[in-house]
Amino acid sequence: MNDKKSPVIANPWEALRQFTDARIALGRAGVSLPTAAQLAFQLAHAKARDAVHLALDVPQLARSLSASLEEQGTSCRTLHSAAADRNIYLQRPDLGRRLDAASREALKTPVKPQSARPYDVAFVVVDGLSALAIEQNAAPFLTILQRRIAAENWSIAPISIVQQGRVAVGDEVAELLGAKAVVVLIGERPGLSSPDSMGLYLTWMPRVGLTDASRNCISNVRPAGLRYEEAAYKLHYLLSESHKRQLSGVDLKDETAGDPGLLTAPQKNFLLE
Repeated sequence: MNDKKSPVIANPWEALRQFTDARIALGRAGVSLPTAAQLAFQLAHAKARDAVHLALDVPQLARSLSASLEEQGTSCRTLHSAAADRNIYLQRPDLGRRLDAASREALKTPVKPQSARPYDVAFVVVDGLSALAIEQNAAPFLTILQRRIAAENWSIAPISIVQQGRVAVGDEVAELLGAKAVVVLIGERPGLSSPDSMGLYLTWMPRVGLTDASRNCISNVRPAGLRYEEAAYKLHYLLSESHKRQLSGVDLKDETAGDPGLLTAPQKNFLLE
């Protein structure tokens, strides 16, 4: 019988670990982390690195996105930023914020040329720093969002998938498409507990040169973070208010926090108000 005690000295906060993914109360072995905690950290770091370098499966994503908004009859188109490959993308963030020449040319002819801004909203899906986040979350999120916005009768631009893109690339896409608002779905920078986190960025009257002050952000959209239903509710609210007030960013506040009817309250159609 082995009576030896474990070399790991427990941390009194250990009971709190059930409430967070943060690395707290790991204990110690001497002056070092326990082996299990160190191996878990290395695994999480490897997953984060893999998420950054994972190539986006564009054909599969396009099929999933088309299915998610099939009731709207929305198609998908594939675009590319000015960053030719992943290495350039990581080294030159500025190139990820603009389209390449071929993509700009593909968007130059508006689908509905009778109006300067014929679309109410454009969805731009961007790999960002985690293609994994987009592959896992973009289609199911848009499926739930579509149920909320269906009654709005908004004109939705064809979905644009942008490879090697940053948030600001959505401004150029939406400006060329002629959209009053753009929602960029993008893979966020992976954390050591969240390699699959998706961000949503809303901008009213998007155009090249806008700063982050013009955008509203909803972060950490994923099953283990902000659930799709909650994120869809928040985005629907911000979209409706953005159209109503014709603004976004620091001038548009998210007033849904603490709403007890967040998921069940009936939604108003701003077009009928």
